[in-house]
Amino acid sequence: MQRIQHCVEQCWQILESVSDPEIPVLSVIDLGMIRGVELNAANEILVRLTPTYSGCPATDLLKQQIQQALNEQGFEPVQVLLDLSEAWTTDWMSEQGKQKLQAYGIAPPQGQAEHCGTHVALSDGVACPHCKSSDTRLLSEFSSTACKALYQCWSCLEPFDYFKCI
Repeated sequence: MQRIQHCVEQCWQILESVSDPEIPVLSVIDLGMIRGVELNAANEILVRLTPTYSGCPATDLLKQQIQQALNEQGFEPVQVLLDLSEAWTTDWMSEQGKQKLQAYGIAPPQGQAEHCGTHVALSDGVACPHCKSSDTRLLSEFSSTACKALYQCWSCLEPFDYFKCI
């Protein structure tokens, strides 16, 4: 039993190195996309992956990267299972992931998803990741991706993305 627990813990550590293709500063762990890791009776590593949305075009790439990262560390066989039993939410993001987003220049989601209706999530006042001012305004509800909105800070005048609360 202890060997199984150690194996699973090692897998979680390895998965911290698998970056999101869209925001490479974040790992699949930071985003909360890994919903479980287990070793089954056939000594197969099972990884449950919930993409940030069900139609994510990077899902196959992520599955390959997860399998490759574990294989390179000697974990075989590995099976990555899509887990769509619950929709991904920004509530699953780690605090470390949110800090990485801010350091990268993207304002992290504010609040819990259940309280982040469109009106609240996209209202002005999102803190600028560059100067921390709340004197900001929404420029567009969509930015480089549907999960981000485009803002501009009135204090430092920099435009920035806000990772919407979903």
